[in-house]
Amino acid sequence: MRIKKGYRDDYLKIGVPLYEASVKCDWKVAKSIFEKRPELVRYSITENGETALHVAASAKGPTRMEEFVKNLVGLMNPEDLTLENENFNTALYLAAAAGNLETVKIMIEKNRDLLTIPGAGRQMLPLYAAALFGNYEVVKYLFLMSNNLGDEEGWTSQNRGWLVDKCVENDMFDIALQIVERYPEIGRRGNLLLILAGKPEAFPETKSNNFGRTTKPGKISSLHSVLTFIRSKLPGKCEKEKNALPLLKAVWNEIVKLPKKDIDRILRGPPDSLKQDKSASGRAIQAIQLQNLISKHVAEMLAISTNPLRVLSASIKQDTKPGSGKEIDQSLELQNLISAQLVSLHVQTQNIIKETPDSLSPELEKLIFEHIVKLNENTRNIIKTTAKKNQVQIIQKAIYKHAYEMDKEKKRIINKDAYSNRVLFIAAETGNTNFLVELIRLYPDLIWKVNDDGLSIFHIAVKHRHEGIYNLLYEIGSMKDMITPLKDPNDNNMLHLVGMSAKRKQVEDVPGVALQMQRELLWFQEVWNMVPPSHRERKNKDGLTPHELFTKEHQEMVSEGEKWMKKIAAQCIVVAALIATMVFTAAFTVPGGFDQMNGIPVFHSKVSFQIFVVTDAISLLLSTASILHMFLSIFTSHYDEGDFLVSLPKKLTVGLTYLFISIASMLVAFCTGFFVLYQKGLLWMPILISSFALLSFFLSVKMHLFAFFKVFFSTFNSILLFKPKKSVLYYENPKV
Repeated sequence: MRIKKGYRDDYLKIGVPLYEASVKCDWKVAKSIFEKRPELVRYSITENGETALHVAASAKGPTRMEEFVKNLVGLMNPEDLTLENENFNTALYLAAAAGNLETVKIMIEKNRDLLTIPGAGRQMLPLYAAALFGNYEVVKYLFLMSNNLGDEEGWTSQNRGWLVDKCVENDMFDIALQIVERYPEIGRRGNLLLILAGKPEAFPETKSNNFGRTTKPGKISSLHSVLTFIRSKLPGKCEKEKNALPLLKAVWNEIVKLPKKDIDRILRGPPDSLKQDKSASGRAIQAIQLQNLISKHVAEMLAISTNPLRVLSASIKQDTKPGSGKEIDQSLELQNLISAQLVSLHVQTQNIIKETPDSLSPELEKLIFEHIVKLNENTRNIIKTTAKKNQVQIIQKAIYKHAYEMDKEKKRIINKDAYSNRVLFIAAETGNTNFLVELIRLYPDLIWKVNDDGLSIFHIAVKHRHEGIYNLLYEIGSMKDMITPLKDPNDNNMLHLVGMSAKRKQVEDVPGVALQMQRELLWFQEVWNMVPPSHRERKNKDGLTPHELFTKEHQEMVSEGEKWMKKIAAQCIVVAALIATMVFTAAFTVPGGFDQMNGIPVFHSKVSFQIFVVTDAISLLLSTASILHMFLSIFTSHYDEGDFLVSLPKKLTVGLTYLFISIASMLVAFCTGFFVLYQKGLLWMPILISSFALLSFFLSVKMHLFAFFKVFFSTFNSILLFKPKKSVLYYENPKV
């Protein structure tokens, strides 16, 4: 019920304070109002029809919410809890959407029928609302109270499917698994595979036998292991993660039982819609222009093929009169006319492509250019190889055949749907290795699937730099030699794809531009060895070989890598020079001084003094070596493309190692120097000083050592990215 219109004064005196008390969950104020007007517990206090319970149940933040709702519900009848606002939302629905678990429990205990009342225009049940907003604890509780989503609770096969989709999207895999196990038909819809394919983080990667790496691309294994261990101890999160793989197995085990055409339909995903694409309008216009151009050309070719003499007579000048001595070579004129048509077709096609370079239908372009080449070659061969009296008729038939085939192929291309949401290729693009492994284990033929551009999952993995998926090529034997030669409509093979510059996101886990360039070179070198030798120098439609494309795409990265290396080297030289200056001075002003009689240090026999001398010398030598190494090797390098593969990263790592050891040695020399001077009753002084020195050192290590190890592992761990020793695709001892 609403506070009646016209009673504005009553609303300002009672409604507004009640609303404020409900938002703040101030029961003291609300109680004083309800004592005077008890009927207000069921009155709406907003224009949208919310009661005080609606307002309090959807509030976030107040610490006294549970107490407020409990007291308020105690004043209400069970039927009062079913009141809806203007959007047909009950208070339970709003509490579930807000994630207020205790509030939800209080209302369910009062009236369990609230579970079956949908909100949001009577479209969504409270459990779905909780899943939609990712409120895991609320979802778990409501699912437990919903009698396994029975029909009597208002559930249907459709909204069960919606619920499972939202659970998977929000990483509630354990709940989704329970629903799929009870209703297997939900897993056969295909939506779950599509969602899981785009969630590589939900499938923990397994370690390989390679030193210091997992199949997680570019991560430092030790750090990743620590983070994985910490996540495994967190409540809720690990439960979601560890249930992702069982959910995939349950879904895939149901799908593989279906007929092949149904499996293909599920893996293919829904067809694309032009309206979903940001640049669809411009690209659709280009496609239409190409279609119209082809149709016009086909019509002209058919006109020539059906009545060549009439067409020729219109193009022949009047000066070729009978008796003029000039005889008409009809076949040659017809061939020239065809050539002119083909040239015009080529020019018009190029003009369309230049206006909108991002083509929606590259196959239409390919069709036009292939038609131009084939028809031109065919007519020339006819003139060269056939008798002159039969040439016109043969050319006429050839024109008709080419025009008919071109029109047929155009219709096939136009009517063919594009599918950019193919399950396998979304997984390959996101690097979802374990997802693909599970699918291929039960359906090995998936390795042969190609996308709209004719590329395999391994080509997509190379393009997006996912070595975990790429390494599966080593487990399929000689079949890889039939997969790697595949190419896209622009004649880019696998080596061309790796020659294209990687997106920043794909190499952001590699520290520094120079080491990112090293990773790119490693990828190119690896794929170079993988593809057949005959494909290594193949040119694409732009006339570029893979290496030429790699050089062109990575020019900017080489330049930035040079700047990055020199910047790091300059900073390290400054630090090393300061260290060298200090330890050099300390070497000739030793603690305690020298004996004036023989020049030998006074404390030369003490162990602490000997440690001081050795560590000071080590610090001096290594800081000097670091300066020379950095300056002479890095600043004087030619910075050729190949230098980033081994030479420059190795020099950087060695120089940083020298510098780090030099800093540690300097600190040891500093501390032992105090132990030389202060003995017996003053021993507490060097201990205290050393403690502060070690503290500052460890703080520095915490800030910089991690970065150092990232550089170190990225440099030497990169060579172990490929050729894993442990099989992940097939079990060593398969079960029968």
